Amino acid sequence: MTSLVLVCATLLAVGATLAVVRAEKGPSMLDRAIALDVVVAVLVAAIALESAVTRSAVAVPILVVLSIVGFLSSVTIARFAAVEPAGEGRVLSRAEAAAAEAERRAREVADDEAEGRDGVDQAEREDPGEES
Repeated sequence: MTSLVLVCATLLAVGATLAVVRAEKGPSMLDRAIALDVVVAVLVAAIALESAVTRSAVAVPILVVLSIVGFLSSVTIARFAAVEPAGEGRVLSRAEAAAAEAERRAREVADDEAEGRDGVDQAEREDPGEES
């Protein structure tokens, strides 16, 4: 019996650790939410294991409340989950952020040149000597 409890506790600890790692790494908010739901499920299983080992029913109300909270959080997240853009939901490194900023600036310059605004106002281009 003791070895079975030890194996179950080890598997629960491994599952919780992997879920916390997934919650930290992401990459999307939905991945994090699912990982935290797994942590709640592992917590429920650990409390149930402790309750079975001690042969006590004291923890049953706690199990019910945790199960309801886990279910409601999953349903709420599924209800309001939005599809994130491909690059959304992860933190960029400094190099990635600098490259994204340079790309954005290059796009702005290209758009300005395409519209004929290469840094000079259209009114100045038509009448360079006249002031308004």
